[in-house]
Amino acid sequence: MDRSVSVLIIAGVVVLIMLALTWGWTRRKSRQTEVAAPAKPHLGITPIADPVEGSYVSTTTAGNPLDRVAIHGLGIRTTGELVVTDGGVIMDLAGREDFLIPRADIVSVDTTSGMIGKFVERGGIVRITWRLGETLVDTGFRARYAADTAPTVNRIREMIVEAP
Repeated sequence: MDRSVSVLIIAGVVVLIMLALTWGWTRRKSRQTEVAAPAKPHLGITPIADPVEGSYVSTTTAGNPLDRVAIHGLGIRTTGELVVTDGGVIMDLAGREDFLIPRADIVSVDTTSGMIGKFVERGGIVRITWRLGETLVDTGFRARYAADTAPTVNRIREMIVEAP
């Protein structure tokens, strides 16, 4: 077989794979149109701890670590900071719109070793379970420094206990 034919076949396969991925992502987003947009951080909320640097892992439907929420940009991994405030948890994300997990919507917080596409050591990802409109979701955040994980979980857990 001629070399140029091989290159064309490989290029065609790559294009087909890219089209399939785009089609799948678009279908996932269209199935999730009922998922509400997350709240945006607003003035008047005060940080109660220093920001925690790290990586936003993803948001998935609660209890389904492989079912990514694709709509509203929630399924895209990026670097950023998690900020615990008196009004909830702010995800301050690089290159994306920040969002707020309102204090009243937080159901629980714990750690996990994996969420869609990101698997780390035991307890390496902070997982916040919260209500996004009518949908219960899990949001994952991986602190850059492991020493920040437990204090972050404890601050969020205290916020849940103190909630009215």
